[in-house]
Amino acid sequence: MNEPSAPVAVRTHGDYKSKTKPVWCPGCGDFTVLGAITRALAALQLPAHEVAIVSGIGCSSRIPAYTTCYGFHGVHGRALAAGTGLKVARPELTVLVTGGDGDGYSIGGNHFMHACRRNVDLTYIVMDNHVYGMTKGQASPTTEPDWDNKLSPGGTGIRSFHPLVIALASGASFVARAFSGDTSGTAQIIATAIRHPGSSFVEVLSPCVTFRPEQRGWKEQVRQAAVDPTDDAARAARRIMTDDGFNIGVLYAGSRTPYPLKRAGTPCEPAALEAAFACAEVSA
Repeated sequence: MNEPSAPVAVRTHGDYKSKTKPVWCPGCGDFTVLGAITRALAALQLPAHEVAIVSGIGCSSRIPAYTTCYGFHGVHGRALAAGTGLKVARPELTVLVTGGDGDGYSIGGNHFMHACRRNVDLTYIVMDNHVYGMTKGQASPTTEPDWDNKLSPGGTGIRSFHPLVIALASGASFVARAFSGDTSGTAQIIATAIRHPGSSFVEVLSPCVTFRPEQRGWKEQVRQAAVDPTDDAARAARRIMTDDGFNIGVLYAGSRTPYPLKRAGTPCEPAALEAAFACAEVSA
């Protein structure tokens, strides 16, 4: 008779939180997004050492330091490039990429489109507050064109970037929107996104109470989407294009085959690569 195996401890969301204290402004929505991420990981019971969180620059990009998972704090706008490379090189890892609307849609806009197009199996979580919070309140790509502030008197007059439309048109396999004020709902969406194969994009409305205090009113504006998720890209496009930006839920869940991650042939040791290069140099 086999010896009884020791019970496996159930992981809680606290197991994924580091001892580093977040330094966001009091009331920032990113606090609850961090909580939603750790709750999602606990719901999936993923070992922390098998999860990597990659970020760029900005308030929301501090998230890797606040978890016990592997983390990489990259440069401005390049989080998706680093996350894509990591997932392709280490397909056994669960890779999350986190950032904000400035980091992801401005300097990182090109990477955003092509990450969706490549459809590598990673989850991109963007905390969107329609403003550059870390650099004192400039208009971001998603800022309303008539938002009046000291840096853009009367507003920019520039049409807002629509990330969900861009993600869908570029080929993302999963598109959803969440609200930071609903920790449980956001955690559920993030967990669903992680489980979904391919490129998963989650926009989280995360108010900046310092530079956009009026965003406190978002809690009265957000609502659960009145329709079920669809795998029809055309139907999802019609829904998103007529959306006012406050419908919460999974808006599209497709079935496109993820970028192939299986390595071809037998892995080559570094010493063998060095020898091959040395032979090539001699032959030349």
